[in-house]
Amino acid sequence: MNALHKSCTLILGAACFGFSSLALAQTNSSQEPTTQAASRAQPPNQLDRAERDFIQKAAMGGLAEVELGTLAQQRASSEQVKSFASHMVRDHVIVSADLKQTVAGKGIQLPSSLDHEHQGDVARLKDLSGLAFDRAYMEQMVDDHKKDVKEFQRAAESSSDSSIKSFASKTLPTLQEHLRLAESTRERVRGAGSATK
Repeated sequence: MNALHKSCTLILGAACFGFSSLALAQTNSSQEPTTQAASRAQPPNQLDRAERDFIQKAAMGGLAEVELGTLAQQRASSEQVKSFASHMVRDHVIVSADLKQTVAGKGIQLPSSLDHEHQGDVARLKDLSGLAFDRAYMEQMVDDHKKDVKEFQRAAESSSDSSIKSFASKTLPTLQEHLRLAESTRERVRGAGSATK
């Protein structure tokens, strides 16, 4: 009886161990898909709304600078304004290419044409010529670059995405230079206007 009792105890113990192992394996396997699904549900390059807004504004601003700069090279009466416009076109083509590379793989579609507001800016300037064009274009350049500098400063300081933060920090000095150049060119245009009166 003792031998039979021992045999039953060993068999019962082995069975219990087997059931425990099976239950543990099933628990682990059922948790793995949940963890994998959770990791798939959170894209690694996801940007918040503020960052997406910044990118769209930066892209649209770049398109507008190139469009307006091209127009100014054709319409401006001042060689200084034409030179400034050429500078804007060249720099903003480079910045736009840099932005495109920065957002690659982040699921963002950059604009390829001007929105209604910026089309209106172009149309307004197309109706002007000579000194009136020079004044209006330079006023717009000062206003636009003041806004740009603020937007890029904010992104450089507060963006949680390292690539966006780096792009904003790298581009900011260029925009600050543009603002200084726009202000000085605007003053020269104003001076030229008062000298002809």
